[in-house]
Amino acid sequence: MKMDGNGLITVSGLSKFYQGRGSFLGEGKKILRAVDGVSFSIREGETLGLVGESGCGKSTLGRIILRLIPASGGSVRYQGEELLDMPKKALRGMRRRMQIVFQDPYASLNPRMTVEEIVTAPLAVFKIGIKTERREAAARVLEEVGLSSRHLGRFPHEFSGGQRQRIGIARSLVLNPEFVVFDEPLSALDVSVRAQVLNLIRSLQNRRKLTSLFISHDLSVVKHISDRIAVMYLGKLLELADKHELYNHPLHPYTRGLIGAIPIPDTGRRRKRTELPGDVPSAYHIPQGCRFHTRCSMIREVCTVSEPELRQISAGHWAACHQILEQPRYPGST
Repeated sequence: MKMDGNGLITVSGLSKFYQGRGSFLGEGKKILRAVDGVSFSIREGETLGLVGESGCGKSTLGRIILRLIPASGGSVRYQGEELLDMPKKALRGMRRRMQIVFQDPYASLNPRMTVEEIVTAPLAVFKIGIKTERREAAARVLEEVGLSSRHLGRFPHEFSGGQRQRIGIARSLVLNPEFVVFDEPLSALDVSVRAQVLNLIRSLQNRRKLTSLFISHDLSVVKHISDRIAVMYLGKLLELADKHELYNHPLHPYTRGLIGAIPIPDTGRRRKRTELPGDVPSAYHIPQGCRFHTRCSMIREVCTVSEPELRQISAGHWAACHQILEQPRYPGST
């Protein structure tokens, strides 16, 4: 497949494999395919939502893009510059432009450091400003995320989960990055504060014109905050489209199942539920052919032997499904 190469971030054929241990019965070492040949691009100022069930490789993909973990193959380009083989000195400079907000605000903040030390740490690493200037920058970004300069001297244990995540967001923004990976930033929070943090992230994206990858297993959250949505399953992308197109005209059976599982708060509305039977197979034992065929209601013989390619079905709408691929090709597809 050929994706648009003009994005701020361009990912091509990205893979990450882990080698497991052999068994005591003499079986050979098994390969875990966490990310398997993923390609997409993120345009400047755009938010791409990445969704899928737990264990599908979403977080691994986000961390490979930032080179927090090494890739097994493929390419990640930032404004045309290849990141995966970039020397450490050059990569250090790039890290000012790329940041991450982690999933767990309890584990991602050092309990021995004050808020001031946590938020100013990136500035200190890059030797930006003197101590008073760093403190002023930390105070400004804390105000921006809904906290206050009077919180600078406190420790993480003095805050709620939502407030801790705001501190994590402040730390990621203090360097004024261009690109931010939000790695399931709401999943560890109480339901009562998720909407507040989600609205905060959305306002920050608009105000700062951030380019971002928003990772979540919740399609309703991703629809609220994203411009386009990519659906991932067992290390592969199965569908990619504008959020409205994806919700109104989902093509892949897996996407339909995820949308069908979203609760409707209005009891007067009815929607046909599409249940996904069974569990996600192990990434050590990926099914032959289409990796979703073991749970698909539309399964045919070709699905068990041949893996469908991700192809453009209509303008900006990509999908990987044999039944869909039999339809006439979109004129702009490759």
